Amino acid sequence: MTRRVPRPLAAAALVAVLAWGLTACSGALSPVGDGAATPPLAEVSPVDDPLAWEGPSTAVAASAAIDPIIDGAQALPVTLTDSQGTEVTVTDATRILTLDIYGSLSRIVFELGLGDAVVARDTSSGFPEAAALPVVTENGHDLNAEAILEAAPTVILTDTSLGPWDTVLQMRDAGIPVVVVDSHRSLESVGSLIEQVGTALGVPERAAALAARSTDAVAAKLTQIAAVAPVDPAQKLRMMFLYVRGQSGVYYLFGEESGADSLIEALGGIDVAGEIGWKGMRPVTDEALVDANPDLLIMMTKGLESVGGVDGLVEHLPAIAQTDAGRHRRIVDMSDTTVLSFGPASAEVLDALAVAVYAPEASG
Repeated sequence: MTRRVPRPLAAAALVAVLAWGLTACSGALSPVGDGAATPPLAEVSPVDDPLAWEGPSTAVAASAAIDPIIDGAQALPVTLTDSQGTEVTVTDATRILTLDIYGSLSRIVFELGLGDAVVARDTSSGFPEAAALPVVTENGHDLNAEAILEAAPTVILTDTSLGPWDTVLQMRDAGIPVVVVDSHRSLESVGSLIEQVGTALGVPERAAALAARSTDAVAAKLTQIAAVAPVDPAQKLRMMFLYVRGQSGVYYLFGEESGADSLIEALGGIDVAGEIGWKGMRPVTDEALVDANPDLLIMMTKGLESVGGVDGLVEHLPAIAQTDAGRHRRIVDMSDTTVLSFGPASAEVLDALAVAVYAPEASG
């Protein structure tokens, strides 16, 4: 009875919901977990039994400084076929604009040693090295055509997570090369995303090095998490990723191919959505929540804030109180623009989440 959504459609629907939801929350809410970074997993003591833990926790990823890779000359022009099948020729990368809902593309460009060429940013690219750049999104994540044209980019890299799409097409009509990268994000796609950006900007050697560095860091973090996560299947936490926008009455379960499944598996948990065959994102029902009975919920910080925290979440979705996650208040939240970003800082994201799950007394 579960409707299977083709992967490209599921990914497109997912980023559309994210863009709309994050825009709706922008500027109106304060993050639940705003504060100091979560201590590293290597420096905390995991609880003996994560299933016995009571209470919520917040994961705040450490803000690692940009460590640019500069070995490897830039070679332009480059002609490529982007993720939408459009042939694009990039002849000039002296003025770069990167646009996506998590700021991942901006981070990649800076890590590729091309940060000095970035002329503006989306609101999610708030890491210190990019913070002073003018913002070309308004109301959170709406593209501002006038601001983009004023920045005078010679190349734009984006995915389908920001809109309106007519603004992107307008940039192409204005003669600016626009390269659309794959919007599907997961830990497995980190290297591919970096390589797509590096190819478009004429630095494939640097991209290969950054992809290797990033994936090696993730692999090392997975080994570290595996050492603290329960081995016995009966002791593994059954997790769900719940997307909420309380002021709009939006409650979605993120399932397979949303990136949430990749995150849960990396944390050593059991992806409940995978068990029931949910793909992409689907509206949550009381019956689905009770039947799934997750041990722990992962949420975006502003989403949790939008319903008034854990108490408000249970009030808005009473079925949560009938799950082990609700009964024990085991809810982990993380910044909306970080938790599913899947870029060069993925290892830091995993580290903070692992602490929030397995050493919650050390997190916020």
